[in-house]
Amino acid sequence: MHLLRAGTVSVCDLERSVRNYAHWLDYHLLETGQLDPILANSWGTPSMGRAAYAVLVPASGTDIFLRLIEAPPVPEFVPLRTYGWAALEFCVTDVLATHDRMRASPFEVIGPPRKIPGLDAIHPMQVRGPDGEVCYFTQINSDLPEFRLPRARSPIDHLFINVLAASDMSATHAWLIEGLGLSLGREHMEIEYTMLAKAFRKPLDTRYVISTITHGKDVFLEVDQMPPEARARPQHQGMLPPGICITTLRVPDLESIGVPGIAPANKHGGVIYAGHESRTFADPDGALFELVGIPAKDGDGG
Repeated sequence: MHLLRAGTVSVCDLERSVRNYAHWLDYHLLETGQLDPILANSWGTPSMGRAAYAVLVPASGTDIFLRLIEAPPVPEFVPLRTYGWAALEFCVTDVLATHDRMRASPFEVIGPPRKIPGLDAIHPMQVRGPDGEVCYFTQINSDLPEFRLPRARSPIDHLFINVLAASDMSATHAWLIEGLGLSLGREHMEIEYTMLAKAFRKPLDTRYVISTITHGKDVFLEVDQMPPEARARPQHQGMLPPGICITTLRVPDLESIGVPGIAPANKHGGVIYAGHESRTFADPDGALFELVGIPAKDGDGG
């Protein structure tokens, strides 16, 4: 079964952000409302109760969701320089066409299409949204030898990898594997990472270490080892951190999780939860992992 269920972004103007994702990414609005205080408490963010939110889905209809939650901006937040959820990666049919589209959009191109040596299967680019959220748009040309990668069915399709910035990659790996029962894919890939180099004002050929987290043959998380200059993400007391703030995973059994949650599990309505229980966990750097207990069905991959 595919585990990635949703990515959540804190935005300062919900209506504007819904319009942006609808117009420029062809995402469709599925649900709007105010957060249940019980759900906000489950994230350890009681001040988010009754905050306005929206849930969107790609034009393909794939049930991997994008959730936007309205929250006041954090002026000290600088994208790509802090620990926590760093980027959302979407699969696209044509990265060059996506680049042309993004150049006319409110999303700032911070990484034009560029092939990565040794990774011919993918052709990515990167943008930064108005609220500091970083989005990768990746054209997938083939599978990797040991992994299965999705193919886009709409020009900009669903999330397939969420990117996590870690202060200590080894400690994060241990937490993900021993606590959440996930698997390590590629443990140590050293690449020229121009976005991070620009963020930390380093030479563009500076190399950084990244890794992947898998379930079966499904690659759905990337963990980046951050340089010593990185810091904890600033945030308002009792609120979600700015930028990308939650990754939601679908798991068949919440009882199997081996680390303590922020609050007890509770059932929630809406398209992301569909009446199932969820529980949220914080990784060693405080990044929020929300797990929804949705049993596997016949035909699920992985």
